[in-house]
Amino acid sequence: MKQYVGLDISMEETSICVLDENGGVTFEGSAPTDPEAIAKLLRRHAGNAERIVFETGSLSNWLWHQLRTLGFPVICLDARHANAALSMRINKSDQNDAKGLAEMARMGWYREAAVKGAESWKTRSMLAARTKLVNLRRDLDNQMRGLCKGLGIVLGKAGNLARKVDAVLAQAPDLQDIFAPLLLAQSCLTEQIEKYDRQLLAVAKGDQTVRRMMTVPGIGPLTALSFVVTIDNPTRFRHSADVGAYLGLTPKRHQSGEIDRTGRISKRGDHQVRTYLFEAANVLLTVVGRGSALKRWGSKLAKRIGAKKAKVAVARKMAVMLHAIWTDGTEFQAEMRTA
Repeated sequence: MKQYVGLDISMEETSICVLDENGGVTFEGSAPTDPEAIAKLLRRHAGNAERIVFETGSLSNWLWHQLRTLGFPVICLDARHANAALSMRINKSDQNDAKGLAEMARMGWYREAAVKGAESWKTRSMLAARTKLVNLRRDLDNQMRGLCKGLGIVLGKAGNLARKVDAVLAQAPDLQDIFAPLLLAQSCLTEQIEKYDRQLLAVAKGDQTVRRMMTVPGIGPLTALSFVVTIDNPTRFRHSADVGAYLGLTPKRHQSGEIDRTGRISKRGDHQVRTYLFEAANVLLTVVGRGSALKRWGSKLAKRIGAKKAKVAVARKMAVMLHAIWTDGTEFQAEMRTA
């Protein structure tokens, strides 16, 4: 008899529920959140498992790969979809969530989430770590600007901030105790960010797909790498146009009876790649001097609906182009026709 398993994963312990094909509970229990411990229990109580499901989360990528290696038919569910189903239950508990996930597996009423490969996960983690360091450095810069404002000194946004602060300290050496630790921390962060930049650039140069994506004006190695590791497998999308919705760059729509509203972009999906694409669109429209059909299209759109909305539209168009370049094996043509 086929069996269906739901795993409700937490940091320390995982609740497990096993159902038969008629919906009857054959086992309920828990195990430490460790692949070997979970596998041992599954072999004992779910030897005929047809599907083993759990939600996306911080541990899902690791557990999916480990349990797959051990030969289990694991499926990772979209957390939003699973939450919508589980929220219908009156009592919220790990045991009930595991049973609810097992029922979803038995009925086939679920949306499977794509799990990133090991190399994609490593590059994505490197990009996320770099972004964290950049944000920390920005916070330090803003802190120093704020301290200087208290002294009546406006440093401004342009130029090398460390040099400006050094000039301030030359005139007021008594402030050394305040600014020296901040300058040292900023210098260390800059050094580590540059180290990440060199590593990521080497990865980009070694990937032919990323190099072809960088032929699009405004697309640099960070944007191309972020796009590749987020999509991971381009064949998941039947049409390149579907990528825009996956990255949260398409408007939300609410329709009910006579009501039909189109809202702002959904902002679903990976925030980092969406930010990179928006920055790439900004570079294309404001910095890149070389003409192209994409730039002309974006410039006309900016005059009609405003610069910010136009940049979002260009970012979506770029995402579609990058996917097409990836799947077709082509490069960007400056005068290519845009849809």
